[in-house]
Amino acid sequence: MEMKQEQPYFYDIFKTHWGWFGLLGNENGLIRTCLPVAHKEAVQGRMLSDIPNAERSKTAFLMLETQIHYYYRGQPVDFSDVNVRLDGFSKFQQKVLAVLRTVKYGETVSYGQLAKLSGNPKAARAIGSVMAANPLPLIIPCHRVIRADGAPGDFSAPGGTETKIRMLNLENSMLSCRT
Repeated sequence: MEMKQEQPYFYDIFKTHWGWFGLLGNENGLIRTCLPVAHKEAVQGRMLSDIPNAERSKTAFLMLETQIHYYYRGQPVDFSDVNVRLDGFSKFQQKVLAVLRTVKYGETVSYGQLAKLSGNPKAARAIGSVMAANPLPLIIPCHRVIRADGAPGDFSAPGGTETKIRMLNLENSMLSCRT
């Protein structure tokens, strides 16, 4: 999905305990994230592929970067208040992603449950497509959407299903430590 260059875009790439993480947005909100990978250049390529004029900013996302560091250190973080932009997504896709933002740290929802919660109980397959198109993994927690049988299901973010399982295990282990 090509981004319009109406206003300045800002990005930052920073190192977490899991690797290099990327954020891209503008003054209206966050537009894209890239989950941790081993090489900074890979994040830069993913973040800026269709927005080559974005400016690097070490200050645009300071609070969010701190929250992301906490997350990858195993501390429960709620990203539901992060302002996001979902321009170019249909009303159905936006509704699904908005509902998904209410799924809390350590919780999961099946594709079918998310379809019902979104007001389209027969749209479980379409939910998978929306998850694959999610430009904001972690902030919009598509890793928390699993199959009805409890299996993780697919994950299109860097690292694939292995990363999804690792994120779910991180959240579950931190919650079990608190009980």
